[in-house]
Amino acid sequence: MKKLQKGFTLIELMIVVAIIGILAAIAIPNFIKFQAKSKQSEAKSNLKALFTAEKAFFQEKDRYDTGVSFVGFSPERNNRFLYATTPAAPTNPELRTGAVIVPPAPNTSFDSIEVDEFKWGAPAQAAALGGYQAASGCGYNIGLSNLADGTAVFTGEAIGNVDSDTQIDLWTISTASRNGGTACDETVGQKDATGAPNTTVSGGQPANDINDVNR
Repeated sequence: MKKLQKGFTLIELMIVVAIIGILAAIAIPNFIKFQAKSKQSEAKSNLKALFTAEKAFFQEKDRYDTGVSFVGFSPERNNRFLYATTPAAPTNPELRTGAVIVPPAPNTSFDSIEVDEFKWGAPAQAAALGGYQAASGCGYNIGLSNLADGTAVFTGEAIGNVDSDTQIDLWTISTASRNGGTACDETVGQKDATGAPNTTVSGGQPANDINDVNR
């Protein structure tokens, strides 16, 4: 006598599908958020490289410079972020639209590094990326400025989009310590040893002025 093979009932299959749907609803948003955070590591590492290049240039020339070619800052290709050193739209950006980067004219320097459009295509938020921030929510104007005692300060920024919305992700780094206040996303919710809000961003530390992941 042949044994009857039992299969799954429709109700059992519906329960399994429902469980998979619940797990997907929980896991997918967390995965997208984790993926977006991993993209921010590019901005942090490249801004630290920009800071190091500016400090080395200062040791040799006794001044900072907004020319990224002059200071020796050239991040690797495939960058998702735009890197700017001036508060206004740059006059001589390094365009990454082709397989080979065209070098700057003699005795000139790039004043920004554009998103690698050859790899990623033109950013959907190109207008937002072109809206260079004259002032940073984490303190100090982008580019060159001075403290009250005359100390020279350089502040650079990285602008990109780490997810599919229209909100930009804005990072800055400065050669001087800053007090970001509540306008700086990086410091919101952080506390110091006394329990008071910690709004200080040390010199050479990347600060997240606008966090695209949390908006």
